[in-house]
Amino acid sequence: MSAGPLLEVRDLAVHFAVRRGLLGRERGVIRAVDGVSFSVAAGETLALLGESGSGKTSVARGLSRLARVRAGRVLVRVHGGEPVDLFALRGAELRAARRELALVFQDPYESLNPRHPVREIVGEPLRVHRGLSGTPLAARTAELLGRVGLPADAATRFPHEFSGGQRQRIAIARALALEPSFVALDEPVSLLDVSVQAQVLGLLRELQRERSLAYLFVSHDVSVVGAMAERVAVMSHGRIVERGATEDVLGAPAHPVTRALVEAAPALAPGARAPRVLPAAPRPSPLALPSGCPHRTRCPLAVAVCAERVPPVVEVAPGHLAECHRAGE
Repeated sequence: MSAGPLLEVRDLAVHFAVRRGLLGRERGVIRAVDGVSFSVAAGETLALLGESGSGKTSVARGLSRLARVRAGRVLVRVHGGEPVDLFALRGAELRAARRELALVFQDPYESLNPRHPVREIVGEPLRVHRGLSGTPLAARTAELLGRVGLPADAATRFPHEFSGGQRQRIAIARALALEPSFVALDEPVSLLDVSVQAQVLGLLRELQRERSLAYLFVSHDVSVVGAMAERVAVMSHGRIVERGATEDVLGAPAHPVTRALVEAAPALAPGARAPRVLPAAPRPSPLALPSGCPHRTRCPLAVAVCAERVPPVVEVAPGHLAECHRAGE
């Protein structure tokens, strides 16, 4: 087996044209993802952390080709072989590579077809990609449902008969049907109660240990990221602005955006300090970002150079990088 990351993303770009009027004239382009690069190893969890609109969900959808990718490469190892570029493949090669990647969506109420029983929802990938039917399909579907903690009769029931946490377990079972090596999890517990969140996160950790799964964990929740990920990449305005080991980035944030996310997280300790977040200035329009650093209009640390030049990437500690003129001060 070749050494190296299971998945490597290079300079990924996802842009959306904004149109208006009856003729649909283009008003501008939103750079939802603007040159994002990262890698994930087998058995590792990398978190994409950011506020709403930062571009993290567009990254997950771009990897799954659910969003149109403007540029970039996604290198994936199929069955542990040499990396292949997912965006350069066609036909049978593309289908084989895509089976290595799975996606679990945020909303368990919208991601499952309400007209289909659970056996069809979970069994469809096996029927389409593995050609299973009859008893073998039913047996494999029952095995998947049992592994995610659902009762035997779940296969014959419909999504509306389940709670939110149970629906997300169904979605996880479906994602695992083709035995992928990489799973992108787009805010998988954000719509669940706290107690249910803990159960689903525990299940995800168990499955990762059993199957050496690589996770890309998309979230805005600092506490969830701290519990799930070995490494974290913080996104804002379509770019990664800080990255490193989770304990380093969340314990000593070097970018103002990361600092605001950490300080705005609910304090669990009695008497903890009040949060100091970014000033309540309007967020810049994604259609007209300011010159230089796009965060400068809300950043309390901004100086003249922030308006003049795009910030460099600074290594504030070994493996801990931040895209900020004042990182490391």
